[in-house]
Parts: sequence; C-alpha cells; structure tokens
Amino acid sequence: MLFDLRPKERREEIFDREKEFDELEKSVEKYPLTLILGIRRVGKSSILRAYLNENPGILIDCRELYAESGHITKEDLIKEIQSKQGSLQRLLAKFRIKLNMRFLEVEPKEASLREVFRELDRLGEETGRFIIAFDEAQYLRFYGSRGGKELLALFAHAYDSLPNLRIILTGSEVGLLHDFLGIDDYESPLYGRVGGEIHIGPFDKETSKAFLKAGFEEAGAKISEEEIEKAVSTLDGIPGWLVLFGVKYMETKDFDRAIKATFDVARGLLVGELRELERKSRRYVQILRAIALGYNRWSLIRDYLTLKGMKTPEPRLYELLKNLKKMGWVEGENGEYKLTDPVVGIVLRRS
Repeated sequence: MLFDLRPKERREEIFDREKEFDELEKSVEKYPLTLILGIRRVGKSSILRAYLNENPGILIDCRELYAESGHITKEDLIKEIQSKQGSLQRLLAKFRIKLNMRFLEVEPKEASLREVFRELDRLGEETGRFIIAFDEAQYLRFYGSRGGKELLALFAHAYDSLPNLRIILTGSEVGLLHDFLGIDDYESPLYGRVGGEIHIGPFDKETSKAFLKAGFEEAGAKISEEEIEKAVSTLDGIPGWLVLFGVKYMETKDFDRAIKATFDVARGLLVGELRELERKSRRYVQILRAIALGYNRWSLIRDYLTLKGMKTPEPRLYELLKNLKKMGWVEGENGEYKLTDPVVGIVLRRS
C-alpha cells in the first residue's frame, strides 16, 4: 500500500525509485562501503529495508540505540546484532549453510565486535555477500569514548580485509555523517577509502502528483486534480508528508480537514526533533523560525536573533548556520538560506 505510514519492506511497495535501487545495487557490488543520503522522511529507510529484503543482511537502527541512553556501547551493538538471530538462522537454513555463529551465544560484554564482523564475512562467503546496514549512522559518533573512532577502525578493517562483507550507512544529517566518517581526513581510520553514495531526493512536482494519484487509485478513492495540485504545492515532494496527507484524506474525505490533520500530526512529529535540536543550542530553532518567516539572509537572521534577545557574534552565527546545513535542516545558495523541508517552515510559522 502506497498510503502506509510504516516504512516499506518490499520494492514493489515503493513508488518510482528504480533508479535509486539500481544505483544501490551497483554500489554494493563495487564498494565495501555505501552511503544512502537524503533529508528526513524522503524514503531512505524504506529503500534500505526493501533492498535487504532481497539480499542477505541485517539492519541496525542507530537512532533507537542512541535514544535509549544517549550513547552507544560495544555491548549495545552486539546485543542488537544478536537480536537478529532469527533472521540469521533462517538465512543459514535457506542456503543450507552449516556455520557455527559463535557470537550469537556469547554474553555481549564477552564478545568481540571484530570477531562478529569476521563471522558475518564468513556467512557472506557462503551466500555471495552479507550486508550489515546502519540506519541514521551519524549517531555512531556517540559510540565509545573516542567519538566512534574505534568503530571507524573496524569499518576500515572490514573494508580492507573482509571481502564478503558490505557496510551500508544511511544518514539524514549528511554533513555530520561525512564529518564522522572522515574519508577525506588523514586522521580518520577511513581516510582514502572510497565508497559509493546514493542520494535520495524529494519527488519533483509531476512525480508527486503521480504518486498521490496512484495512491488514491490503489485505495479506490476519488480526489480532484485541483486538490492534488494544492496538496503538492503545500507539502512539496517529500514522500513522508504526501503519504500522511493521503491517509488523512482517506479518513476525512475532505481536503481542508486532511491538510489540517496532516499538519497536526507533523507538528507532533517535529516537536521531538526540534526539542532535541534546541538542547544543542536555543539559537538553532530561532534561526529556523527566522528563515521560515522570510529572514533568509545572513544579516537578516543576525538581526532577528538580536530582536529575540539572542545577540550572536558573527563567527558563532556562521558556525550555527554551517551546523544546520550539516544536519540537513537548511540549505544555502547565493547568500540566501531556505529550509530543506517546507512543512517545518509551516509548523514553525504557526507555533
């Protein structure tokens, strides 16, 4: 079902992403390390889950691991990999493989993450290759006591020495993920190790309209061309919001009520994300609000913060804007800034 709020699990459930699937397959074939990049709610997780449904592998949700304690330990990761025991056992049975996956029976604190990766590589030797995927991998920078450097060293070991293991990382905070990996930083364990990058963008206008039409047709519901146009112009091409609108329209059978319900749910979803952002700096959300209200140049943002009692030195404002770009909240061009997700702007203007 196109209008299903849960992440998709099969390729046929995903609309118009065959190009991205092809790029992902070519990258996994060519590189030990692949990045799937894109802003929030654009469909990265669905593409990854559907791909893993067709290929031997396991998925680790890094944001969920981080949310439990505010950091990630070796034991957390091993315990999460061990929780995939059912799917690993089914894989062994499917390929009629007799391997002793020792790490499945070991206490996490006694296990070696490097040995876990080696065992997964041996499994990949039997199945053709094995994928370990990390969703929202920028949270791995909270692994261990050295900003994730130990884990990057393990990734480098896998890159160089485990030919049957493939690592896939997704990230909505693209700049932070690049900084964490440090492929161009000679001090990073991954320095110089080239990987593939798959960029998942929002739908363009015509694809967005086609998506909504296909969703309503699949659901056996009628909606006017004008209402589809209005929905796309309001929500842009971010699949997550288009799906939410479709669900709410099916519930209400009324455009205005569906749009209102969409923004009500969006506000609830964004509150947590904005609160997390505000914990890093109160100025972040005020900068986003400034841009949403049309204060979209550096000097205008500076003046807006001053009016809000948050006078900010120029170097600090530059750093804040750079960080917001890295985290995927804003983008800048020709001296102007805009929000990557227009729904965030609407929510902020109404709050």
